[in-house]
Amino acid sequence: MNNIETPIRQAAAALREAERPLRILGLLAWPLAVRERFLASNGEQMPDVTYERADTRIVEDALTRARPIIRQTGPAQEWFERIAERIATANQMLNHVGQHSFYQCSSQLYGAPDLAPADSGRTPLELARRLRRIIDRLSHVDLGAPADPSATADEVAKRMQKAVKQFFADEAPAIEVVDNLSANATAGPERIRIRATARFTDRDVEQLIHHEAGIHVTTSLNGRHQDDLPILAASHPGTTRTQEGLAVFAEFITGCMDLDRLSRLADRVLGIQMAAAGADFIEVYRHFLEQLQARDGTDDANTELTQRKAAFEQTRRVFRGGVLDGGAPFTKDVVYLDGLLRVHDFLRSVVAAGRADVLMLLFCGKLDLDDIPVLGKLADRGLLKPPRFLPSWAADRRFLVSYLAYSGFLGRVSMGKVHERYTDLLQHVPEVRFSA
Repeated sequence: MNNIETPIRQAAAALREAERPLRILGLLAWPLAVRERFLASNGEQMPDVTYERADTRIVEDALTRARPIIRQTGPAQEWFERIAERIATANQMLNHVGQHSFYQCSSQLYGAPDLAPADSGRTPLELARRLRRIIDRLSHVDLGAPADPSATADEVAKRMQKAVKQFFADEAPAIEVVDNLSANATAGPERIRIRATARFTDRDVEQLIHHEAGIHVTTSLNGRHQDDLPILAASHPGTTRTQEGLAVFAEFITGCMDLDRLSRLADRVLGIQMAAAGADFIEVYRHFLEQLQARDGTDDANTELTQRKAAFEQTRRVFRGGVLDGGAPFTKDVVYLDGLLRVHDFLRSVVAAGRADVLMLLFCGKLDLDDIPVLGKLADRGLLKPPRFLPSWAADRRFLVSYLAYSGFLGRVSMGKVHERYTDLLQHVPEVRFSA
């Protein structure tokens, strides 16, 4: 061990202190009453939303104290500087809530729908449109999905309580059913909250368990055990793309993904693009509502109310913190599809390179894929602990590695004209309807 370990510990603690006051989603949350008033107006009156003003000076002062320490951290300096820059941009974004400049900060943190990341040839908008086209071609298929969400908040709470207690034991987050929550459910390392009036499908419940508890709570708790690198417990925007991509991958690998969930992920990107191009809240809401009605019909008043609530929630995610008149949305939701593709490709690359040892680094805390090399070096220095908790699918290496090996094999094998031949073959197959 040499003297570099001390400033690394100090910088990690200083950045954790700087990040701690940042509670982006909490600050941008809308009270449930906003939705009720909007729906009561039949979607014709713009929501009236006010936000608590963030005290950004606290974060600025903490970053000022952290930066001289960061310059002494040797191999970790670039990592720490990247985190500090993200925290500073997030702090600036919160200082511009409700203004057009909010969108510029959001785009720096999460990207914009029509802007391809530097290392990618595809924009989030292109990915969303491609996925939307594929899903639309399957609209006629009866998937046997439940007609209506039927699981109550109390039923979900019981299932969630059992799952987290079994997995996290004494560190399991508390499960709370609350009356006022802007979303159906929210999750953190200390508590998972479920709105009392919400209803869930069977897949909603499993997605909540594997996405929120299995990834977000897991990486938070593992990060809390990193005594030398406490910044790994922080959900700062520099980790969002990887964390959400890993969480969506968890939905796939555990078999709880469905087309409705995929549709929401794609449609949010399309809604963000509409808002960025100038559409206001009501226009985007009507767009989402028309899509839901076209896909699901409006058989009765309950179905229509469910669709209106769903359309509002999709639109709320687009406009929270931004400008309701259009031109400045919140772009966090553009990261999900790109993050999913990146995590999946990274995992395949890990196996193809014979580096399955790297898999455990993903769960050591809240991190970005670009952080993996420096975390490997810090682990070698004894500054990084192995993850205390692993989701079951990651702990089962026999299945995970075999799946990733096949996935990588499939992605790198060219079958010539086989795909074209099968596409042509399917054009000659009538829609299959078995007689009774």
